[in-house]
Amino acid sequence: MSERPQRLGDVVSGVDWDRWSVVLLKPDCIERGLSDTLLERLSRLVAITGRREVRVAPWQIHVHYWDLLVGADWLGRDIPACLDSLYVGKRVGVALAFGPPGTAQLLRDQLGHYDPVRAAPGTLRGDWGTDSLAQAEAEGRLINNLIHTSDDAQAACRDFGTWYGAHQAHLLRPSDVPRPASPAQRPLPRP
Repeated sequence: MSERPQRLGDVVSGVDWDRWSVVLLKPDCIERGLSDTLLERLSRLVAITGRREVRVAPWQIHVHYWDLLVGADWLGRDIPACLDSLYVGKRVGVALAFGPPGTAQLLRDQLGHYDPVRAAPGTLRGDWGTDSLAQAEAEGRLINNLIHTSDDAQAACRDFGTWYGAHQAHLLRPSDVPRPASPAQRPLPRP
């Protein structure tokens, strides 16, 4: 994994991105002290490693939410300004998740609907979310929904580049990732 990527845009070569996801613990998660709780819940399914806090730079959040910027015309708000207000200069947590093929979807299923009031009980946003899309729209801001995980393998690669960078490729060695403890050894976090 230390060799130069074969094509521009590949953060590192030789990584099975289908087994990785990047977890972004958003500012509202950090402010409410829920980082350990949410990562503990995810660690029942996958190994969590490479955890760190980041103070968000404008380029990072704009790259991370490129899809919102592309679709900004129909959202009816100044999306770059909303992203800057919600994230830039704030602390977020990031972590890597390593698990079976399809890890991204496995984790996405744990998040629940992006609007916490529509998220099912038992999901992270359903159990701990407090905001709503209706409230966010009424206040002209983006929703606070605690956590993001990579959408798919391609997004995991892009998210790794955004939040870690190629110089952190050593974190992507599956042999170095601690395996999660069996569920019987772990207490269950409660909302």
